[in-house]
Amino acid sequence: MNLPNRLTVARIGLTGVFVAALLLPTDGRFHAFFPYGKTLALAVFIVAGLTDWWDGMLARKHKLETNFGALLDPVADKILTTAAFICFIEMRAHAGNALVQGWMVLLIVSRDFLVTGLRLVAQERGVVLKAERLGKHKTISQMVTIIVTLIGLAARQDWGSLGVEPEMFDQMFSVAVFWLMMVTVGLTVISGFVYFWKNQEVFLRDA
Repeated sequence: MNLPNRLTVARIGLTGVFVAALLLPTDGRFHAFFPYGKTLALAVFIVAGLTDWWDGMLARKHKLETNFGALLDPVADKILTTAAFICFIEMRAHAGNALVQGWMVLLIVSRDFLVTGLRLVAQERGVVLKAERLGKHKTISQMVTIIVTLIGLAARQDWGSLGVEPEMFDQMFSVAVFWLMMVTVGLTVISGFVYFWKNQEVFLRDA
């Protein structure tokens, strides 16, 4: 297994560490291993994101592209981002509600896996589907939303709310996450619709 593919596999392994750091309760038996769990989750997510950039760069530079990497790399990305959004449902927002609502995550996950499936079908038929500009904006929006949410969670639990009164911080944080998610969901749904519309012949050919 070449280095880019090892980095891709490592990203999947880092997802497990990320989820553990994010979800372990503050008063749980294993919390001693994650005294700054939200901060660790933020750091792990950033490192995992960097491996995505690094493995692609190495594969292109040294001509190490493989079918294994082409299949696993987008799947590893989806596993990482999906894990983050699902974990956010478990986080509490102001007034005790879920920080991120389940329907938002359902739309994001459904779109991403449908598009991944479409690309795999196209690849089997020897068709290369180009990335759309809206899709790139969607990806940036998702990453920004996840990182900002992780920073807010770390600030709330590990950094003393950055010196802001906790109740006020929690309220501002909850509102910020809600609107970031609304933008992300909107871009996700619209970009998915455009992508399928432009490539409908791929999945309608033998419908």
